[in-house]
Amino acid sequence: MLRFLPLLLCLGFSSPLHAGGQVSVAVAANFTAPMNAIANEFEKDTGHKALLSFGSSGKFYAQIKNGAPFHVFFSADDELPAKLEREGLTVPGSRFNYALGALVLWSAKPGFVDAKGEVLRRGKFNKLAVANPRLAPYGAAASETLAALGLRNFVEPKFVVGENIAQTWQFVSTGNAELGFVALSQVMKDGKVSAGSAWIVPDKLHTPIRQGAVILMAGKDNAIAEALVKYLKSDKAKAMIRSYGYEIAGN
Repeated sequence: MLRFLPLLLCLGFSSPLHAGGQVSVAVAANFTAPMNAIANEFEKDTGHKALLSFGSSGKFYAQIKNGAPFHVFFSADDELPAKLEREGLTVPGSRFNYALGALVLWSAKPGFVDAKGEVLRRGKFNKLAVANPRLAPYGAAASETLAALGLRNFVEPKFVVGENIAQTWQFVSTGNAELGFVALSQVMKDGKVSAGSAWIVPDKLHTPIRQGAVILMAGKDNAIAEALVKYLKSDKAKAMIRSYGYEIAGN
């Protein structure tokens, strides 16, 4: 707990809803671009600032269990928020699903990935980037996809494993891996893949990526945390989420 004390002192223990207030938010790496955009609009519209930390959902879960003073947690799945709820570490009734994610096989090289993902079967690549399935739900979805295609044993020797989906994207974007499984939101802009080549993985090949959020006990009675969650449920925020390739998930 002591290692989180400076952040606790910075955030403070009281939570009046006044202009210029702050809320500390743990956000799954796949949701980086939309959450940055939403946080900017949230600050413009309310005067409150969301202090965002991005990383793997599994690591955030462990940090929260160890007392990290985040007020709100946006996970890449709905299992970890539910688990924290069962463990009594969340504000009762605050958990909800905010997005349904999409997995994509992507290469920074135009024309490298075909429209059906047959590049995986051809095997003419040296490295395939995937997120750690134990920490990152998108990594778990990638593992399920390869198993469903009967290709896991074939491609596993070529794996480059990222700690989270952000690092996985970096492996591919820098050319350290010719292709990789990343979140559609990481490569989509204005409703289309902005660079390189991609195959959007059919939903039937993996468990739906329902992304859940929850107010944590550190955010109990924190009006700004409640305001941020309410903002995520607004039509304005939902439109921004959809613009990055997500669907809006039901609870």
